[in-house]
Amino acid sequence: MSAPLVTIVTPSYNQGRFIRATIETVLAQDYPHLEYIIMDGGSTDATPAIAAEYASRLSFFSEKDRGQSHAINKGFQRAKGEIVAWLNSDDLFLPGSVRRGSHALARHTRAGAAYGEGYLIDREGKITGRFPATEPFNLWKLIYLSDYILQQTVYFRRRVFDQVGFLDESLHWGMDWDVLVRIARRFPLAYVPEFMGCLREYDEAKTFSGGARRLRELARIMRRHGRLRYPPGYFTYGLDTWERILRNWMERLTPPGLGWASKKAQFAVTVIAHRVISRILREAQGLYADGWAGPRLRYMLPAGSSDVVIAGALERLGGTLDGQVMRVHVRGGGVHEFSIPFGNFEFSFKPAPTSEPLEMEIISSRWVVPAADGRRLAFRLKHISWSEDL
Repeated sequence: MSAPLVTIVTPSYNQGRFIRATIETVLAQDYPHLEYIIMDGGSTDATPAIAAEYASRLSFFSEKDRGQSHAINKGFQRAKGEIVAWLNSDDLFLPGSVRRGSHALARHTRAGAAYGEGYLIDREGKITGRFPATEPFNLWKLIYLSDYILQQTVYFRRRVFDQVGFLDESLHWGMDWDVLVRIARRFPLAYVPEFMGCLREYDEAKTFSGGARRLRELARIMRRHGRLRYPPGYFTYGLDTWERILRNWMERLTPPGLGWASKKAQFAVTVIAHRVISRILREAQGLYADGWAGPRLRYMLPAGSSDVVIAGALERLGGTLDGQVMRVHVRGGGVHEFSIPFGNFEFSFKPAPTSEPLEMEIISSRWVVPAADGRRLAFRLKHISWSEDL
């Protein structure tokens, strides 16, 4: 089977200092069928001249636009590829990125998009660390808690935009999160455990600006797609935002000679905020990074029509989990109860038909609290899936 055409779109405006590196990481991809489009907003720096050096290998359009989302949408509408992605003009692809994205979508035929791991880089392009949030697909967390997907690693099936629409041009900071949620409500997202892209961090980067306005936009996205007025993510993003704002205030208002005291106070604010954020991220869903589930686990699946399969393991921890009963409360669709044996288990049930995501809460009758970490543990979760996706 021939490899499908993949179209990469780069929105650009006066990024001449970075765009050459961006272009070269796209054109160096080891993928045979690649279309590359740069949608420029009328740059007045070196961008047009740099792009002209690669004129035989890309399409460059320079015209006024209404911002980044508008530029990306125009590029996607021009795209001929079955698969599309965008790469900002200061970010990078890693070798093999396009191939991995295309192969993931070929393997996961129901997936609406694929994404992978990525790195953070500094202004000079040096890797400073792994993008820390990435994890396998989890719709509940994506809607209510965190945008854990690094946009620089995402590849979309072009046809999904015919069903969910293109990027929301009213959004300035969270348009990638919003469109990913709209897709994930209808289709699973395929996670690729490979490093595929890099996000450049520097003071002028849009990702690190916005303050309270950015927080209001992110809250609007979470409320648009979820049921909660104040989801857990509202508090994590809020604490992160106001911690930065408060530190800046303290820095500016510190009287001469009290800089040492201000630094200590700023450090204390950061420590407290990050401790609370970490706890919310760890406990809000009732699912821990090592696979253990608490006595109340919240979970969501994209819209589907087959059986729901829950697989996991119940371990013997002092005998206190003997007689474990799992009750699955499906929002708007009844309760399913299962007795859980020790060892590996797998159960399934048929929910009522719906075109909406399936939201459920799994309540376990027993749990233990190991002295080592103080968590309440009920069972180990392997997966919750539609049977058609297994």
